Amino acid sequence: MSRLIVVGMADLNTASSDDRLVTYGLGSCVGVVLYDAARKIGGMAHFMLPSSLSASDRSNRAKFADTSIPVLLEKLEKMGVPRGALIAKIAGGAHMFSSSTSSDVIKVGARNATAATEILRRLNIPIRAQDTGGTYGRTIELLTATGQLHVKTIGHGEKYI
Repeated sequence: MSRLIVVGMADLNTASSDDRLVTYGLGSCVGVVLYDAARKIGGMAHFMLPSSLSASDRSNRAKFADTSIPVLLEKLEKMGVPRGALIAKIAGGAHMFSSSTSSDVIKVGARNATAATEILRRLNIPIRAQDTGGTYGRTIELLTATGQLHVKTIGHGEKYI
């Protein structure tokens, strides 16, 4: 029987067999999925910020791209997944706040998506699909039986990537 495992904001988790991982309400946050097709094991991180370096409180490693992705990778490796077997999918990173300023603080969604891409490249994990940017939120669900990532939006439809 398939279980639905919810990944909250600033959270991460893993699943196997025919379980599903879901995270709701990705706005400027980014959801990163790592998946091993041969073992049908996957993981999902929902991070809020690109870097922990300027944060005063770094206790929640799932909150930041630079710490959540490596922690998720460690968890998958402990489950027997070799790094070379993984592919990544990314969603989120929207520009959720309208503003006349071009401040980088406001553009946290784009910075989150860029951070995820750079970290995955550095870890040699190929990105097979992504659905980032725009001005709308997303809910994503990883189907571990197939590796498909179901992306749902309000007003922009649904798709599998």
